Amino acid sequence: MTASKLPFQAPPFDKLQDTDYQPAIEEGMKRQIAEMDVIAKSTEPPTFSNTIEAMERTGELLTRSAKIFFNLTQSNTNETLQKVEESEAPKLAAHQDAIYMNPKLFARVKAIYDQRNTLGFDAESKQLVERYYRNFVRAGALLSDADQAKLRALNEEESKLTTSFRAKVLADTDAAALVVDTKEELAGLSDADLAAAAQRAVDKKLPGKYVLRIQNTTQQPPLTSLQNRATRERLFTASVQRGNHGGPNDTKAIVERLAQLRGERAKLLGFPTYAAYSLDDQMAKTPQNAEKLMTDIVPAATKRARQEAAAMQKLIDKQKGGFKLAPWDWQYYSEKVRKAEYDLDESEVKPYFELDRVREDGVFYAANQLYGITFKERHDIPVYQPDVRVWEVFDKDGKSLALFYGDYFARPNKSGGAWMDTFVDQSGLLGAKPVVFNCTNFTKPAPGQPALLSFDDVTTMFHEFGHALHGMFSNVIYPTLASTNVPRDFVEFPSQFNEHWASDPKVFANYAKHHQTGAVMPAALVAKIKKSRTFNQGYALTEYLAAALLDQTWHTIAPGSALQDANAFEPAALKRFKVDMPLVPPRYHTTYFSHIWGGGYSAGYYAYLWAEVLDHDAYYWFKEHGGMTRANGDRLRDTVLSRGGTENAAEMYRTFSGHDPRVEPLLYERGLKTAPKK
Repeated sequence: MTASKLPFQAPPFDKLQDTDYQPAIEEGMKRQIAEMDVIAKSTEPPTFSNTIEAMERTGELLTRSAKIFFNLTQSNTNETLQKVEESEAPKLAAHQDAIYMNPKLFARVKAIYDQRNTLGFDAESKQLVERYYRNFVRAGALLSDADQAKLRALNEEESKLTTSFRAKVLADTDAAALVVDTKEELAGLSDADLAAAAQRAVDKKLPGKYVLRIQNTTQQPPLTSLQNRATRERLFTASVQRGNHGGPNDTKAIVERLAQLRGERAKLLGFPTYAAYSLDDQMAKTPQNAEKLMTDIVPAATKRARQEAAAMQKLIDKQKGGFKLAPWDWQYYSEKVRKAEYDLDESEVKPYFELDRVREDGVFYAANQLYGITFKERHDIPVYQPDVRVWEVFDKDGKSLALFYGDYFARPNKSGGAWMDTFVDQSGLLGAKPVVFNCTNFTKPAPGQPALLSFDDVTTMFHEFGHALHGMFSNVIYPTLASTNVPRDFVEFPSQFNEHWASDPKVFANYAKHHQTGAVMPAALVAKIKKSRTFNQGYALTEYLAAALLDQTWHTIAPGSALQDANAFEPAALKRFKVDMPLVPPRYHTTYFSHIWGGGYSAGYYAYLWAEVLDHDAYYWFKEHGGMTRANGDRLRDTVLSRGGTENAAEMYRTFSGHDPRVEPLLYERGLKTAPKK
């Protein structure tokens, strides 16, 4: 009920109980409504100070408690927290509606908005006014009372369904973990992976057996190594059947209704489809623009994928395998082809990517080289789970800048995937410094074993830390515009850009060292990794495009349409966009596509590709201007990373680079087009 006394107002996890969140959230809603009511009923003429800025100061308790609570429901949930979330989600939706559909409050916002060009606002204040007005309108402020009532009902239903979806996917992903009886069935896995699988079996009270945990994507990491084809098929099948096999965790009815009600909501707000509504305030602006970017790349991606499949089938036939390549074979045989064509074996690489060294000598080192920041681990800051670690971040002038939490290992009660968020957003108005966290789902090693990563895992660490930098460098006045509060198809730009430093020669040499000997990775092995950089890109791009186009199709259903049959709708959507390749299933099938049904990326999964155009173009700008230098890092920080949502995203990018983003660098980096020789 009061702000934390810890540094940066870090959450006092050593004092918080599961039963604290519900009363704090409910009291927080009560207080914010009272604060908003004072603003709405003011007899003073509306001004920026007494309306917009006053609204920015409301909801302190609600923001504080909700930020902590919703991180825990994703990263370390339990039955108590899930029940609270189920109870509070519809109340929070109604709370938002009570604010944004308050006619007196909207009248004051509109009065200021209508005069925004004549009141002499600075750029950030004007942007905030425009953001508030847009948020009110998009939330239904211009609707009739009857339509607002309909919208409130739809919002309440959606909040209940998304909460239920997340709970079911988490439960089904845990339940889908593959139990294997014998070590022989897991031939090909490393000793460390076998030990981890055995430990998970012990944790599940299945001593003597082995458990392979399912991650959130369709393909599963062990498929790269498993020699037993039957085990591969079992693991793949367990993955793709999540949410789609009847029983209490089936999600089909949820997603079918979510797609329908989102269309109904879009129609109420004056849009032809939910995708049109969703993209109206994004960089892409329209579903057509997003679809064009993706469909223009489909032919090259699928052509490359078919070539990759042919190479694997050729290898199977050469080995007299006697079977046709199946989806559960792709990862295993692509690794075989990579080894044959590039003489590169994943098992050779992993010993050089130990998690702590990757973080300290890779991720943190690159941030120091680019931006001058340094890190000191704090052991006096309480955490919500014993594996979580905390660092204080110091700016280039030595002043304290932020707190950073790292939560790296998978748990049964942790959502799949990887993400960044904040416990506290930076704000000049509120005098708050950022408290940022990264969550990933790397395999926790057995006791005494090192945590060894694949290069994909390494890239994930750099990616999520790019988001963290966006949060830590935020230097704005108003919390609504702080940190990563930017268009969804811009928010992935800083994170994807930061991935490039994972393979930068200077950075790579600093962290790619053998976990036992400390020896740097041999030059020949480094060369193999670089040479294979565009390997399997046909698959990677096609599985992504299939998921992103599936998302767009679900969210361009015409309002008023009947409920769709998920198992008929998905294959039809993939066929429509010519990404219906059985060997390359979507990165997420409909029934466990958490990004779009429970993660805020509805009609927005295209954003990763949109931002990839920006990130590669920015990296090429760096290469053209001297590469990894403090001057270049400071330029990106000053023009983008520190600015939050205070400027138009396209203008922000032009200020940084001096031009509109070019698509060619993406094609070069993906290996779909050959870069001109200089």
